[in-house]
Amino acid sequence: MVDRYLTVGREGVHESEIKRSRFVCALAPVSSEPAAQAFVARIRKEHPGATHNCFAYVIGAEGRVHKASDDGEPGGTAGTPMLQVLLRREVRDVVAVVTRYYGGVQLGAGGLVRAYGGAVSAALDELGTVERRRLALLTVAADHQRAGKLENELRSAGRTVRGVRYGAGDVRIDVALPESEVAAFRSWVADSTSGAATVEAGGTEFVDM
Repeated sequence: MVDRYLTVGREGVHESEIKRSRFVCALAPVSSEPAAQAFVARIRKEHPGATHNCFAYVIGAEGRVHKASDDGEPGGTAGTPMLQVLLRREVRDVVAVVTRYYGGVQLGAGGLVRAYGGAVSAALDELGTVERRRLALLTVAADHQRAGKLENELRSAGRTVRGVRYGAGDVRIDVALPESEVAAFRSWVADSTSGAATVEAGGTEFVDM
């Protein structure tokens, strides 16, 4: 089971020119294949006069869903090298579309592979990546008197506090942390509150770090 992977934190565009051809690479974080396909369709619509709109995407922490398209370029010279860059750099939940405006000079198969793969690599370098880690989701329930101090201690310790909910009887603090630290965290909460606070498990979720 994969516990961490990289993705792009935001949508962005990087443009380069090779032998008078323009290569415009658009990258975006996506959480599903339909979302990736919708992004590809949107980019196509934004560049109706382009010669090609080649794409590649990788979905899921383990990258099991992936697809690439040469969109009319010679087979294996566009979509595949784009996909290889994403897989080699271990970027997931991402879609890349490289729009080409032909400049009149043939690049050859090797030149196309370098151009399309290089466009994705340059776009990743410019936008940067963020780490996404699988964290255990826990809820700490404490009375109103202890909750404020407990929340401050959690934040001071660098814990990921995802939310605080104030109820009539108690305050519930949602926390995310690596699964390997759950047992120690439960002990810490018990010691810090003299056993007055409880910790409830809520599954796991990938969280941007």
